[in-house]
Amino acid sequence: MPHGFLIDMDGVIYGGNHLIPGADDFIAQLKKRNIPFLFLTNNSQRTTRDVVNKLAGLGIDVEESDVFTSAMATGWFLSRMKPYGSAYVLGEGGLITSLHENGYSLVGQSPDFVVVGEGRNFTLEMVNNAVDMILEGAKLVATNLDPSPKKKGWTNLGIKAVIAMIEEATGVKAFSVGKPSPVMMRVARKKLGLETAETTMIGDTLDTDILGGIQVGYRTILTLSGVSKREDLIRYAFSPDIIVNSLAELNLDELLAEPQTK
Repeated sequence: MPHGFLIDMDGVIYGGNHLIPGADDFIAQLKKRNIPFLFLTNNSQRTTRDVVNKLAGLGIDVEESDVFTSAMATGWFLSRMKPYGSAYVLGEGGLITSLHENGYSLVGQSPDFVVVGEGRNFTLEMVNNAVDMILEGAKLVATNLDPSPKKKGWTNLGIKAVIAMIEEATGVKAFSVGKPSPVMMRVARKKLGLETAETTMIGDTLDTDILGGIQVGYRTILTLSGVSKREDLIRYAFSPDIIVNSLAELNLDELLAEPQTK
């Protein structure tokens, strides 16, 4: 049976601008053995080229086709909900590129969808415009609902904070496409050409990576090199199949030999 991996990046491959030890070796093994993998990120700001360049700077050489973002999942989703529709966007390059590639027009009035992604370039006036458009009938879509990091000096609000403001102002609940949504998780697997039982999700966050993988039936691996810690597990009704400190602890032969279910 073939096996493949969906791999989160921030907290698994790197922390900020620093490579997490062992991550480069793990990816090199996957490439050498032609094991399918896809980097899965909720960050909708970066284009796939941006991601590839960042990884290259850390010594990891991959192709744009090895990257799947929440912006790409959002473009895929909207193109199937309403082909060649229109959107008013609060977001940046990665999201705008994906919508264009999926046949969407970006408009300033009467859109089919209001789409919210990460960004620092939109203003309160743009948020007010979005609120009016939703009250006039536009659907509200979020690339993800990642929370703010709640750290002093952080200059980029998590999408969850922006969406909460818009939801309160409109009374409309947003549909989120990114992890842990089954939309992103399933589309990513299909891009690899794998079945559910052939797929492993590796991530550092219980609320997104691990929850998303469990909801669609993937084997899950939690790395403690990022957000979630071992002591956090007591607060959740679910748990990952495997817990490691980092990718350096994973034995690829053992992973490929083990069954995908507990």
